[in-house]
Amino acid sequence: MADRKQFLNVASADADLVRLLNETRDVQVTDEQLREQRISFAFGNAPHSLEITRDSVVRASESMRLRA
Repeated sequence: MADRKQFLNVASADADLVRLLNETRDVQVTDEQLREQRISFAFGNAPHSLEITRDSVVRASESMRLRA
């Protein structure tokens, strides 16, 4: 099979990034941190509109529930 260009000349991993990943490998994310990440993700991916604010995303997140 032909070699793929994206896998040729792959740079080695950044040493600082590897160190940070190793230092945080066992860090537990709290429910509050996870909630803030979800809100940030939703707000960042929402279409740009004057009607969609961070507060409106927070309110929507409080009224919506995920199914398990």
